[in-house]
This record gives sequence, C-alpha cells and structure tokens, in this order.
Amino acid sequence: MEYTQLGRTGLKVSRLVLGTMNFGPQTDEADSHAIMDAALDAGINYFDTANVYGWGENKGRTEEIIGTWFAKGGERREKTVLATKVYGNMGAEGDVWPNYDKLSALNIRRAVDASLKRLQTDYIDIYQFHHIDRNTPFEEIWQAVDVLVTQGKILYAGSSNFPGYKIAQANETALRRGNTLGLVSEQCLYNLAERRAEMEVIPAAQDYGLGVIPWSPLHGGLLGGVIRKEAERGRRASGRAADALADTATRNRIEAYEELLAKHGLEPGEVALAWLLTRPGVTGPIVGPRTGEQLASALRAVELKLSEELLTSLDEIFPGPGPAPEAFAW
Repeated sequence: MEYTQLGRTGLKVSRLVLGTMNFGPQTDEADSHAIMDAALDAGINYFDTANVYGWGENKGRTEEIIGTWFAKGGERREKTVLATKVYGNMGAEGDVWPNYDKLSALNIRRAVDASLKRLQTDYIDIYQFHHIDRNTPFEEIWQAVDVLVTQGKILYAGSSNFPGYKIAQANETALRRGNTLGLVSEQCLYNLAERRAEMEVIPAAQDYGLGVIPWSPLHGGLLGGVIRKEAERGRRASGRAADALADTATRNRIEAYEELLAKHGLEPGEVALAWLLTRPGVTGPIVGPRTGEQLASALRAVELKLSEELLTSLDEIFPGPGPAPEAFAW
C-alpha cells in the first residue's frame, strides 16, 4: 500500500479509503468485519463512514458494526484513521422534531456523542460535514468544532459535497476565528464519467490545502465493465448506471471505454480507480466493497500504472470540463 499526507496535515493515510456504506444494508456484520480485517492487513488505514449509514430505521447501524470491530482489540482502532460525517436526520423514522439534523452547534454536539457511542471509541480522527447547511453560519459551526477539538472528541474537520466557494467560505471564516487549520479534506463526486469537480471544487481544495477524497469512483458501476457484464449475465444494469446508459452518447462512451481497455487486457473498474490516483490533488478514492473479491480488485488498482498513451485515450473518451472560468467563459 502507498501512503500520502492528508492535504496539508501531517496525517499519513492510505491511497485507498475503505468506504463502509454497504456494511449493514448489504453486507452482514461478520462479512463486514472480515472485509475490514482484510483491508487493514492490506495496509488500508483510512476508513470512512457516516452517522446515517444503515439508512431508514437502521440509521447508525454501520457505525455500530465498526464499533464492534474496534471492540475486538488487536490495535484495530489504533491503526485506523477514522472518518465519519454529520448532517442527516438521526431522529426516529418519520419524526420531524427539529434539531436532529444539519450543522447547528446543538446537533453537532449531540451527533458527535452519539457517533462515539456507536463506534465504541473516545475520538474521531476526521469529522466531516456531509453537506452544506445554508441556515447555519460557519462562525457557529467552527465554534462547535473548536469545543470538540479542545475536548479531544475530534482531531480534524472535513467537508463533503461542498462547492468550491463554500470551501473558501469555511476556511476564511476559520482563519478569522484563529483556527488556522480549518477544513483538511473534501469528499466529492469525482470519476472519469463525472469530472465537473475539476472546474472549481478541486482547485479550491488544492489552494486551501485540503485532501480530495473522491466518492463513487466507478460512478455507480458505470465504469466497472457494465456493458460487458450485461452481455455475460443477460441482465440489464440498474440504478445510476442504468440511468446513464439510457443516454445514447453516454452508452457510446462506455462502449469505447470498455473496448479500449479490452485491447490492453485491463479491467475497467481497476483502471477507473488507477486513473483517480493519477489526478492532481487526489488523496485517495473511496472504495465500498460488498465482498472480499471487490476489495481485492480495488487493491490491484494501486499497483496499476497507466501509460501516457492510455491516459490520453481516456481523456479523449471522457474529456474534462476544464478549469473555471475558462470552462464557461472566454
């Protein structure tokens, strides 16, 4: 496994991030523990989760599964850089009572304590804002964060799904308050098929020294050999991949992508991950395996070196938007 610094911090993290969103809803506790053990054995030390994972009536279940894994000992917690998120509503299903979501100081305090209990740990390494909160000023958010850092409950703060201007707002507000660290990471939707983050999000993250953590690196399976799998299994794609393939231009690009990689004898999903590892500013993509084999495939991507010729061909199939403002202005 290769390691890098998380943005401008001194924290060393693996170039792959283990996403745990499937733990609970699609992968049972025993298999989830086995995947986490395999990831740690392979050198992945950066695990990502969120308080809402488990979803619906089972919100929080994913954090609980990680907590029971930590409780097994064997330095599992000490070896893991743990990231979780706050924003989603953690009230009972159907309950619309206020202050159980978003980024008010009250909800942040409540959510941290609840996550710590589920995770069976004393602290969270990276506490991430899962979405922007248009109704809560960053002065309030940073006040809550500063208290939590002082209490030793969190070490760093990060963002997820932030536009570039909110990254700037957050860190400029932190600086005015004397918090010189501010946000240290941004999780964003970024992959070969969805490159809009290159316009402003990634440049903002680079300028402010945030590590970039792409989520959905295979774009819901679209970049994982979906057309080939349709032919082999006789079953059409579903979810985000199916929606994307309904567009003729997108289907043509995916066909060209799979044909290109077939000529090189490469697996599409592994190439999609390896491509992200070549991108400026990227710390490491989040991989969310449901099985041990999916984890093994992701690990092979770290060893994969893409030639300049192949990278050029990928850019021709999936051209990026270009930087802002040139992407939309003269």
